Amino acid sequence: MKKNTFDLFRQLIYNKAGIALGEKKEALVAARLNKRVDSLNFQSFEEYYNYVKNDTNGDELVQLLDSISTNVTHFFREQQHFDFIANQLSDWYSHGQRRFRIWSAGCSSGEEPYTIAMTLHELFRDQSTDTRILATDLSTKILSRAINGIYSLRDMEKIPAKYVNNYFNKISIDDNIHYQISHECRSLITFQRLNLTQTPFPMKGPFDLIFCRNVMIYFDNDMRKKLLEDYHRLLKTGGYLLVGHAESLTGMLSGLKSVKPSIYLKQ
Repeated sequence: MKKNTFDLFRQLIYNKAGIALGEKKEALVAARLNKRVDSLNFQSFEEYYNYVKNDTNGDELVQLLDSISTNVTHFFREQQHFDFIANQLSDWYSHGQRRFRIWSAGCSSGEEPYTIAMTLHELFRDQSTDTRILATDLSTKILSRAINGIYSLRDMEKIPAKYVNNYFNKISIDDNIHYQISHECRSLITFQRLNLTQTPFPMKGPFDLIFCRNVMIYFDNDMRKKLLEDYHRLLKTGGYLLVGHAESLTGMLSGLKSVKPSIYLKQ
């Protein structure tokens, strides 16, 4: 891929998805787009760029972003976050709250929102609550997998046995064992495609908890600030934003107070 072509892709991807690709990502972008170029029988990356740019319905742009997006996650990732929300939700419940709204922004293949759902079921097993989880992602391909909620044996490795037994059904696909998340967990979640760069978001809120973990590392500071402003708008007073442990929000917080590493309170 020529440098000027790479720069065109970089700008397009930033404008449409807020993903800031470094100058050294040229080989990565070329490798990820090569299959798409071949499948459409284009002779060059330049031809493909023009095709994406002139695609009026936006379908190919989705394919491009699906190819570029990295989706790395697993169940119970950063366990302390789920311990924290269990304690916080229990406290809210003890003070009379029965309606809970949680947003998993950048939900990838579903492991995060399903972990939240399992945590909620364990917490409110015998209680009556009005609980909903919104799970959003940019990638239509990865959202399809999340909606199906089917996972391989490898995907299940970090899940405690009691959760596997209580919230998954064993199924066979092509003579291989897989596990599908239970209906009771899936019924709590609404999956939607959402581009996090297109603020303000259409949801009304307020949310009690927003998970946006290991997402903002792909954005520049201007994009992060816009995102944090809308998270602040959509969180209830006393609600929490949870980010990845590798993410720093220093100098970008507006009305959000750090209460624990990677956990922020709306005051």
